Amino acid sequence: MGRALLRLIWGAVVLTIIAALVVAWGYARFTGPGPLAVARNVVIPAGTGLEGIAAVLRGAGVISDGYVFVIGARAFDRARSLKAGEYHVPAKASPRDVMEILASGKTVVRRLTIPEGLTVAEVIDRLELAEGLVGEVERPEEGMLLPETYHFSYGDRRDELIERMRSSMQDVLARQWEARAPDLPLASPEEALVLASIVERETGIARERGLVAGVFVNRLRRGMRLQSDPTVAYGIAPDGLDRPLTRADLKAETPYNTYVIKGLPPTPIANPGIDAIRAVMNPIETDYLYFVADGTGGHAFARTLQEHNRNVRKWRKIRDAD
Repeated sequence: MGRALLRLIWGAVVLTIIAALVVAWGYARFTGPGPLAVARNVVIPAGTGLEGIAAVLRGAGVISDGYVFVIGARAFDRARSLKAGEYHVPAKASPRDVMEILASGKTVVRRLTIPEGLTVAEVIDRLELAEGLVGEVERPEEGMLLPETYHFSYGDRRDELIERMRSSMQDVLARQWEARAPDLPLASPEEALVLASIVERETGIARERGLVAGVFVNRLRRGMRLQSDPTVAYGIAPDGLDRPLTRADLKAETPYNTYVIKGLPPTPIANPGIDAIRAVMNPIETDYLYFVADGTGGHAFARTLQEHNRNVRKWRKIRDAD
């Protein structure tokens, strides 16, 4: 009886030692450096269970043993805490580190920059090319998307990002309309947006926006046609004109040809940035009525048609010399 008891005790000790060694080995594997040589992003699809997550991580080379990861996540009570999304995993991250990263829910933040002056069609092209966005998008109204840098996560919907752009533009337009200069020849925020889109397409030079806006405001007050080339181009090809304008284009009968129509075109011709909107709401007070390219990337401004014609001749000489 004594020997039998001794064998039982000894067997229990051996099993305990073996179990302890297995636990120690598993803990070392779970907390030790992982196989990932270089940091990378890993996407955990929505609805993936613990075993599926382990398979994704192993397939991506983040962990070497899916079983150790599963047991470790359960042992640390994280099995139900791991979240779907895109995560950045550092090089040599241990399985435990990876588990905590997935449990944190801190997914990779992606960025999409929309420059000022793009048309809606051009914005949609960028959305469709942006890696990580999903879903179709319905084409919104021209001019109603605010250009800026937007943050998103892998799997976000394109239509949701479009709605954020639209909401941002509405907020900016409302605030700037409240802060506008008195007696502008603009009946509504929507008209201001139309003019801002023209200013945006006329000049990319920050210091000129207020002056260009001042010229257009002066022309509107006097009942003069705006005579803006970008409006002509938009009327001919709203998704982008791939050739220079011709004299015939300037006579084309479209609702956007401001050489033909009086006042503003019916809609914006692009998505203006906040600086162009500010310029239109508070234009520089000037007596200029004309401007033309000066060959340096900027514009030469004039008060009279005679002075403007001289500037035009100078510009043509520069253009023809190239």
